[in-house]
Amino acid sequence: MSDAIRSRVAEQMPTAREELATLVGMRSVADPRQFPPEECTRAAEWVKDAFIAAGIGQVDLLETSDGSHAVIGYQPGPEGAPTVLLYCHYDIQPPGDEKLWHTDPFTLTERDGRWYGRGAADCKGNVVMHLLALRALGTPLPVGIRIVAEGSEEMGTGGLENLVEARPELFDADMILVGDTGNAEVGSPTVTTTLRGIANVVVHVETLAGEVHSGMFGGPAPDALAALVQMLATLRDADGDTVVDGLECDQTWTGVDYPEAQFRTDAGVLDGVGLAGSGSVADTVWARPTLTILGMDCPPVVGSAASIQPRASARLNLRVPPGMDPRKAQDALAAHLENAAPWGARVTVEREAIGSPFRATTDGRGYAALRTAMEDAFGKKLGSVGHGGSIPLCNALSAVVPNAEIALIGVEEPRCLIHAPNESVDPSEIENLAVAEALFLQRFATADRQS
Repeated sequence: MSDAIRSRVAEQMPTAREELATLVGMRSVADPRQFPPEECTRAAEWVKDAFIAAGIGQVDLLETSDGSHAVIGYQPGPEGAPTVLLYCHYDIQPPGDEKLWHTDPFTLTERDGRWYGRGAADCKGNVVMHLLALRALGTPLPVGIRIVAEGSEEMGTGGLENLVEARPELFDADMILVGDTGNAEVGSPTVTTTLRGIANVVVHVETLAGEVHSGMFGGPAPDALAALVQMLATLRDADGDTVVDGLECDQTWTGVDYPEAQFRTDAGVLDGVGLAGSGSVADTVWARPTLTILGMDCPPVVGSAASIQPRASARLNLRVPPGMDPRKAQDALAAHLENAAPWGARVTVEREAIGSPFRATTDGRGYAALRTAMEDAFGKKLGSVGHGGSIPLCNALSAVVPNAEIALIGVEEPRCLIHAPNESVDPSEIENLAVAEALFLQRFATADRQS
């Protein structure tokens, strides 16, 4: 049966390219300040119609608390069959500076075997992957299917999470496939098993009533900007490791490795510049808390005067690995900053909303079926990776559907350059993952009945 499914998916790849081109052409950025909201509505309607055509009998657009529209669908399975929820999102990141793109970001363009365009991978490529899998199976489907296509994932405004809490019955499933991650590299089947949480703060430092002349007062006058720089410097040690008093920062990763050479290429590290941290790349990006300075309020170089600054601020991003309480991590960061302030500088720490880390349970029937399906589709052993970012939906779903297994897969391997100029997708990833998903849906039905 796997050969038949592969053949059906292969036959549909030209159609998949046309569909992805149509989706990429929709500027569905969920921010009306940048693009017309009609673009998101158009994309939502397209996704709704596409899933209906693929065999999902009931599909609706539900407005969420942030004004976006979630595409919610349901097709019951045979009597006694399990239900699988397929997640994706149709909204995209803004293209950024279009001068940095080699081709129009909203025109799907093939180059060197890859398909380029904003959203080609994140996450419209995963929308197409789900459609391919469903069409390869045909109707009647072997399991119940729920469709969830989010419309504001990239904005992080929480509309879908609020809908999950308000309407949990719409998300009831035995297995949840979150199509919004990717393989470790092209052709290597990979499931994401952990997500880091988030615990941001904004720190403000004040030392003087106002600006004073550096020539007249420089030396003894406490410089707020210098104080802030000194405080921030305490958050990294000599090796570049994140160090926050009260946090364990030396955990190790036990899944797939992340080769340093690959990371340097993926991250665009300049020749001759070393990596920060003393552990492996996988340890640092998937298993440990890491601190990033997102921005600072201080005078720009151009137009700056010979003045000592009375106040300065910085926004800090703390990524929190599974097993660590994000609220306690945020409190530890705030205390560390307050204790690190020199000269008795006045410090105020604003706490932003936290996001909890996530760790998947991987010993159930769903994962067993997914493993064999992925390995058969790719011809290689399944690996596991973490994800440095956070997907709050996973914790929301885990709370309202506690017995469901959650797996994160998708077409977004490192070369896709998601969120960056010249985003692209390898069509072989779409094809192989569609085969894997179809095989999984077929086998999960059987596995569940035999258990």
